[in-house]
Amino acid sequence: MIWKMFVLPLVLLCLWGLQEERAQACSCFPMHPQQLYCQTDVVVIRAKVVGVMPGAQGKGQPTKYDIQHLTVRYFLHNCIFMCVGPDSFVFVFRTFKGVKKLFAAIYTGPNSAACGVTLTKGTEYLLIGKLQSDGTLHLSQCDFHELWDSTQKNRLSRYAQGCGCTIKSCFSFPCCMTGPSECLWTDFLPGKMGVGEQAQNFACIKSSNGCCTWYRAAAESEKANSE
Repeated sequence: MIWKMFVLPLVLLCLWGLQEERAQACSCFPMHPQQLYCQTDVVVIRAKVVGVMPGAQGKGQPTKYDIQHLTVRYFLHNCIFMCVGPDSFVFVFRTFKGVKKLFAAIYTGPNSAACGVTLTKGTEYLLIGKLQSDGTLHLSQCDFHELWDSTQKNRLSRYAQGCGCTIKSCFSFPCCMTGPSECLWTDFLPGKMGVGEQAQNFACIKSSNGCCTWYRAAAESEKANSE
């Protein structure tokens, strides 16, 4: 009987610890990348990670990633009143959506339980983060980050076209549209879990008849689909 006096409190302590861990774990409602892009408080940039300063896990201090907010070089053909350098080039930092500001860092939670994300130094990303009241840019597991590739610009253009549409998440059958402005997101239905076809390759855009429907997000895929 004596051993029960020690084991029972230990079991209860373990169960309490698991409940506490679940309570503190990061949880996000699934959202299509287009839904994240179309939010009003986001900043969408292309950036390269050039440094990292880990946060203090027990103190709530975020991890800081130093980034190089990548720029685009334009040639000034008719340079009359303004010239930049001997070759008449002007450099514009690339912000696809949100405040036009040159960001030098992005912040995230110190660990996964705090919704922190892990970025790799020396890697270019497409980042959809949230602008804070102090002017800093924050990124969490509930936001969006993805390795940059040549199709991202076309995808973002498609997302911008579809901000007037509504993406409805489907988790079980039946799942029905309630209006012409909706697209059914079916990546989570039985048999499709883990594939992410619509999230990776499609955008919900209003067609010529006024109804929203799924279109290929990348121009290359759209062309291939029409041939």
